[in-house]
Amino acid sequence: MIIYLHGFGGCGASSKATVFRNELEEYKFIAPSLSYIPKLAIDTLKELIASYMKYEKVYLIGSSLGGYYATYLADYFNIPAVLINPAVNSKDTLTQYLGQSINFYDNSYFEWSKKHIEMLKSYEIESIKPKLYFLLSQKGDELLDYMDGVIKFKDAKSIIENNGSHRFDGVEKHIEDIIDFFQLDIKE
Repeated sequence: MIIYLHGFGGCGASSKATVFRNELEEYKFIAPSLSYIPKLAIDTLKELIASYMKYEKVYLIGSSLGGYYATYLADYFNIPAVLINPAVNSKDTLTQYLGQSINFYDNSYFEWSKKHIEMLKSYEIESIKPKLYFLLSQKGDELLDYMDGVIKFKDAKSIIENNGSHRFDGVEKHIEDIIDFFQLDIKE
């Protein structure tokens, strides 16, 4: 089972989730829409992962804040995770969004507070297990400093591209790299 974790203000119907859903249609894949409240999102994902792990292997793909969550969950469950422009320092980065923030799916608003920032701190992984992670990062990320991920995941498998954006332009060209990292059987 491949689980995609979206970023801040995102949802399971995002354009990147749709790319993965289409490109990985031969595999079991889900992209749940997560609560903006970090503890609820993590608790939901822990339950989901634990229930799937009873029957099959689980793999994570996380983008931005979803990459931060995937880092924590990969460490917690000892499962592999692909991190796409991860929000390595999310508690610092997301401070700028305190107050009303927008959900990019339906343009509704939610209140992002200091309590939510405090929740993020409890999911920080100081020392990573490099073999669990595959970093995909683009230097043109306009929201995050790509070097934060390069430094934190320096011993992990990685692809760092020039230019690009926070969305990670052309992510579909790395589907085979992701399948190889997860060591999935490529179905003909």
